Amino acid sequence: MLSRQRLFWRLAAYDLPRSDGAFLRACRDNAAYHIKHCPGYAAICRHLGFTPAQLQTIADLAKIPVLPTLFFKRKALFSMPQWRMAMKVTSSGTSGKFSQIGFDWGCILAEAPMVVNLGFRHHLVSPKPAHCVILGYRPHRSNHTGVTRTMFGLTHFSPPLSRTYALNLVDGAYVPDLDSIAKALKRLERSPFPTRVIGFPSYLWFGLQRMEELGLRVKLPKDSRIILAGGWKQHAAQEVDKKTLYALVNKTLGVPEENINELFGAVEHPIFYNACERHHFHIPIYGRVIIRDPDTLDPLPMGKVGLVNLISPLMTATPTLSVMTDDLGYLTPGKDCGCGKESPYLTILGRVGMSDIQTCAAGASELLGKGEAF
Repeated sequence: MLSRQRLFWRLAAYDLPRSDGAFLRACRDNAAYHIKHCPGYAAICRHLGFTPAQLQTIADLAKIPVLPTLFFKRKALFSMPQWRMAMKVTSSGTSGKFSQIGFDWGCILAEAPMVVNLGFRHHLVSPKPAHCVILGYRPHRSNHTGVTRTMFGLTHFSPPLSRTYALNLVDGAYVPDLDSIAKALKRLERSPFPTRVIGFPSYLWFGLQRMEELGLRVKLPKDSRIILAGGWKQHAAQEVDKKTLYALVNKTLGVPEENINELFGAVEHPIFYNACERHHFHIPIYGRVIIRDPDTLDPLPMGKVGLVNLISPLMTATPTLSVMTDDLGYLTPGKDCGCGKESPYLTILGRVGMSDIQTCAAGASELLGKGEAF
């Protein structure tokens, strides 16, 4: 799978036209691998009449069989035995079910240069040590969620002096402790080293509101950063717009908007999407995005709202070459942003009603029969 490595080792992270050929080669190789090693995926491809040779242009990416993220919550689908995998992680399971996704060693070796490259480009990498306040789960051997792995990994963009977690395991269940977080931030105000607050935007909002209730305001040291990963999910009813959240960050923590980083991804599509300084998620060369009509699943033109289809040849342990999220979004030409990046950017509007996704996932499951793993 050298085509995958060649793609993920490229440095021009947002030059999509020059990477199209490398991306197509990696997708063809990835599809061929899964068809050969995963009977369930091969059955889906046969049913849809898809072969890797059909991928000749970027427009042909729409022909790749699309597996909804909900499908992975119903079926454990792998293209290699688990003993050959580097790790197996799960989605957060906020809907009551969770995906099981295997990561192969080749994926890890490809993912690392992507993360380092984009980390430097978005000013996340720093040699200056920092204290880390993680608005997420404290790692535990019983916790296999991808978001926990991601947040722990984000603490290594600068040498971590300490880690304080908002969600700690108590009697087998995670319990939030926002008061301790508020006190920790007040204490870190006096540190000569910056603080990095990493985690869910929902918990950042709740934590800042709690600090307001306690009458706590701090001014974190210079170069402190806020790194937001994950969405609002089960707290969607309390979601606030970015402008309101960033204003409260500046008011309560003294961190300016330019020091707030946003990340987007999924355990089924672990591509490192970073928002630019204008808070837009430009598509990096390591993935492609197709917006599809919710009724017909046909690709939609730029600017039209539909289901978000994420494509990447990163993984060989699990056939996640093309996955359909339950998010509604649209694409905008990169030149409309003004940040200098030419690749289109993705705007996520929210989650769609589950009926269409349920139908699509059920169809794939029925095709594969009643088996639980392949």
